[in-house]
Amino acid sequence: MSSSGFAGRTFFVTGANSGIGKAAVEALAAGGGKVVLASRSAEKTRPVLDAIRSRWPSAEPRFVQIDMADLDSVKRAGEQYIAEGQPLDVLINNAGVAGTEGVSPDGFDITYATNHIGPFLLTNILLPRIQESEQGRVVNVSSVANKTAKAIDWSTLERKTGTPKSGFPAYAATKLMNILHARELARRLAGTRVTTYAVHPGAVASNIWRALPGPLQWGLKLFLISNEKGAAPVVYFATDPALAAVSGRYYERFKETAPNPLAEDPALARELWNRTEAAIAAAWRR
Repeated sequence: MSSSGFAGRTFFVTGANSGIGKAAVEALAAGGGKVVLASRSAEKTRPVLDAIRSRWPSAEPRFVQIDMADLDSVKRAGEQYIAEGQPLDVLINNAGVAGTEGVSPDGFDITYATNHIGPFLLTNILLPRIQESEQGRVVNVSSVANKTAKAIDWSTLERKTGTPKSGFPAYAATKLMNILHARELARRLAGTRVTTYAVHPGAVASNIWRALPGPLQWGLKLFLISNEKGAAPVVYFATDPALAAVSGRYYERFKETAPNPLAEDPALARELWNRTEAAIAAAWRR
């Protein structure tokens, strides 16, 4: 991998204090990039920041407090970053949850809020700054689970009155949404200097499984790859100069792969975009 994809460039990574996100910011810092660590907890992020400052001071690591499930938090964090005038070359939408039940502060199923609605809003807010980059990128961390989604239930973009039962099907649907988002974003950015990618990093022993019972987590992780191996393709699509002319594709690890056939539907991608915009607008009208 060419170091020219790292040096002097700024990478904004969500969910950066653990798992794939932590491994990604460390790899980017080691390669000469500047890193922005976006996560909910300042306390949990501080050791990662300190370690990067100690090992790679030129990375100039910064912390941005953000709760991807809370639209007000996402808006505040994104707009503050823009207002500070900081450069931004690459956004890595990495933060996610699986098997978590609950409702977001805005009334959405927590899985859809964290994995799709929040990242969608953050991308829209940061996009003008990314477009100022010589070669901007948006990398959505998806999953091979997208292939198990049978359809998109549009009611998942509506506010809930009770606690939804979010299981693996909800996770799979949001990972399909990540691909559709990347594809529609690529269509809208055609002819610009910004490219998009949806990447399945592999089955990784990350904190995304934290909602599962302890014994199940332990057993599952026996069959999963390390966070460092999982971060490698994410870093590759965020940095490799050879990908500058490619956009809107889906990859499993480093290989372009056919996703769920639903992800190939441009009308569905446009509808998801429009419905997500409407869902966010409705949440703020409450």
